[in-house]
Amino acid sequence: MKKYLLSLAVVSLFYTESEACAWSDPDYEYFNLFTQSIIKDKSYLPFLHSYSTRFYTDFKPSLIPDENIESWKRYFNNQLSYAQTEYLVNKMNINDLNALKKGSPTNQLLVTLGSGFYQKYREGIDYLIEAKYLEPYMKINYIESADSFYYYREPGTGKNATNLDYNKTVAALTSLYNAAKNPEIKQRYGYQLVRFNHYTRNYDAALKAFKNYVEPIRLKGAPYIMALDQVAGAQRGLGMNSEANWNFFQVFRDSKSRKESAFVSMKLSDTASFNNILKRASTSEDKNMAYFLLGYEDFNNPIPVMEKMFEINPDSEILKVMAVRSINELERSYLPIYYYTNENGTVTEKKNSENNTASNKTETAEPKKEELSFWQKIVRFFKNLFSSKKDKNSTDGKADQSDDELLNNPDRIPVFTKNNYWYDDKTRDFLDDLEKFTSKTKEKSRDKYWQIADAYLKFLKKDYKSSTEILENIKTSNPEYLEEIKRMKVLNDIVSQPKIDADYENHLMKDYSEYFAEKKEVPKDSTETDEYNYYGEVPSTADFLKDVLANRYFLQGEDGKSFLMNNKLSDLQYSPNSSLVKSVEDFYRKPNKTQFEQQIIAKNIDEVGNIDAFFAVIYGDRAMRQADFEKAKAYYSKARNFSGIPRNEWNYEEKKLTPMKYQPGAYDGFSNISDLVFGHNVWVSYQSSPEESMKKEDYSLFPFIKPSMNKLELADALIQLKKIGNGKDEKSSRANQLIGNVLYNTSILGYYRQLFVMDLDNSNGGKYYFDTSEKSNPYQYYYKGFPDRVYIEPDNYDLAINYYKRALNTSTNKEQKARILFQMASAEQGKYYQYEAKHPSNIDYSDPKWSEKSDAYQKQLDQIKNQKYRTYFALLKSQYANTETAKQLMGSCSYFGYFMK
Repeated sequence: MKKYLLSLAVVSLFYTESEACAWSDPDYEYFNLFTQSIIKDKSYLPFLHSYSTRFYTDFKPSLIPDENIESWKRYFNNQLSYAQTEYLVNKMNINDLNALKKGSPTNQLLVTLGSGFYQKYREGIDYLIEAKYLEPYMKINYIESADSFYYYREPGTGKNATNLDYNKTVAALTSLYNAAKNPEIKQRYGYQLVRFNHYTRNYDAALKAFKNYVEPIRLKGAPYIMALDQVAGAQRGLGMNSEANWNFFQVFRDSKSRKESAFVSMKLSDTASFNNILKRASTSEDKNMAYFLLGYEDFNNPIPVMEKMFEINPDSEILKVMAVRSINELERSYLPIYYYTNENGTVTEKKNSENNTASNKTETAEPKKEELSFWQKIVRFFKNLFSSKKDKNSTDGKADQSDDELLNNPDRIPVFTKNNYWYDDKTRDFLDDLEKFTSKTKEKSRDKYWQIADAYLKFLKKDYKSSTEILENIKTSNPEYLEEIKRMKVLNDIVSQPKIDADYENHLMKDYSEYFAEKKEVPKDSTETDEYNYYGEVPSTADFLKDVLANRYFLQGEDGKSFLMNNKLSDLQYSPNSSLVKSVEDFYRKPNKTQFEQQIIAKNIDEVGNIDAFFAVIYGDRAMRQADFEKAKAYYSKARNFSGIPRNEWNYEEKKLTPMKYQPGAYDGFSNISDLVFGHNVWVSYQSSPEESMKKEDYSLFPFIKPSMNKLELADALIQLKKIGNGKDEKSSRANQLIGNVLYNTSILGYYRQLFVMDLDNSNGGKYYFDTSEKSNPYQYYYKGFPDRVYIEPDNYDLAINYYKRALNTSTNKEQKARILFQMASAEQGKYYQYEAKHPSNIDYSDPKWSEKSDAYQKQLDQIKNQKYRTYFALLKSQYANTETAKQLMGSCSYFGYFMK
């Protein structure tokens, strides 16, 4: 089928939060083209947009330094690095510090620092010794109550602050406080007094300790922030929620590393927390921070809050956080990682799903009414996405001819006007409003971030020219900004390109090869675990660009290239439909490939053993399903070196997937086919062994049928049977019956249904769906997710029936005729299943008469089945009911027994 070249639009389908699979991860379901983390103040990273976790976590923790460690680093006159300081403060054993105090250090870091280190920083080291002694006990004692859910219960030792002698501990800390000369160290002892009283639930004493020992020092650094955090906790314990909330707010405002915990504490303290904070805010900074928290908490429409923040300070860093969260929300709506189109024209989004049927007969469930309406909106929009860049009324030659072909071809996507959107007005308005806000802010703010954001929003709106112009005029030295600008220029260039030809492929390799070339695997750090990632890698810009090109090639009619942009050659086994296989083979054999085709696309022609044999088996299988045994033999003769269907298996020794090794005598996609394929069912049980489910016919007249064959030998045997079947005797009847058996047994209903669809066993899967619709090909935009979506040409049961008819007409044995008629009836049953799958019920679940209408529809199906698809059952019942064969069948086949009644 000729495809028409259309302009790819970047905006994709709407992301829905309801997922069929409980393990799906929404943070892996869009392309992350706009990097949220380019904000300058990294302390706000936890508050970027995330659906998978309460706070955003996709960043290195080292990007948010702990102000406490920074304070200690300064105390030690920067003699230690941040990492060394963090180790000394948080991880070093108390015994190592005591050894340093005694003048005999053994810890390598302390040895390196030298013997004078303790004398120089004596007060600080002594404090750390005391703090490390107290630390295991610094947990609040758990008391079960209705409002104690936020307290941490120690799972291991069960130690808490009440295990220490209260009076002795307070006395010791007070003495150390009074003895300390360094104001910061003195304040740290004050912090310990506040914390100890908080955790022993002496809340009033905690507040007094803060007033008497922390505030008088008049330092507002890390010790003060930590003490204020503890005071707020004590105030919450006293029910002073408004005061607690205000102090937690100050911790949030002034701390870099404690914003998450302070935010959670504010939530726990007061349900009206952020509104109350806004009332107390007096400075511009406090007001802006309060507005941020209010907008973060209620993110339905953040723009009104952002407007207020803009009025206070257009250069505010937290305003950028609100903006990037809004951009990310839009990106999730516009850029899902998968989309498919069903034969009825509706677009569905499907991720990591397995096709599985519980029975031979596919049951089709109808979507609910509201879902149908939703998907209709989607398909209308998506059809618009691929609209022509030229006006269809223009008269510049070939483009108009293609438009006419497109509009007259019902199998292609009709062109819609660019004002036809899939999404609702609220989503569209949000994009428009955010673009207006960003355009306004970029004129007032000195931060180039706003220009980048404005360019990206224009990219989402398909205004690639304006987006590129903005990017070209941005002058910045910020490396994160420069990387985002570079990426967006690439996106604008590729997405706006009307055709991907050889010249453009050369341009891709010359200028953008880094987005397509295979990345070298980075050796795993020794601290990393081998935990399996169920979601794979987070979708990237490179993944998005591959999808863009895959779609372009698809619409240009280059299916082979489109397929290989997202899949391996070996993936053809999962859906070996002939037209796609031919297109992939044409690309494989294409001479003079461009550099892009060689290095980027052709690299996915992976190891399948002998590639020519791989293609030959697929073509031979299709010929067998069409009963063209001569053509099949010709293909199979080129497949003698076939090394087996390429499958992987888990190697427990190497702890990775490795190519499967076929055991001697096992079916591998070509060899070791049992002669039971010529037999008939004893009962329908795909899980049972061949000997349990199948019974041999009498092969004595046909010595060329071997007990075990490869596909070449099987095709040759069928050719010989076909010649014998041209006769008029009992032998010819037997030959035609055996041919019919093979065709039926290798159909979707047969025990050997795997033989001619590149599968290894007959277990349920997408290859065995009943759907004879001419438009059942699910690939309408590209071939991404190919192994999850199946399209194989449907079985032609008339081929088997025709051979059975020849057998019936030349047979004189009544028992044999009964057997043949039953096989014909079974094949006819397959034709009914195809009809049923092609005509699903369109009754809406929301219809109050759904049950009544469904029953009526089922009665209609039953009537059609009995009138049109029970021909051979009726003949068997009327003329051969008294045969031993019919009697045995009634006992072993339930639906035949029911029909005979």
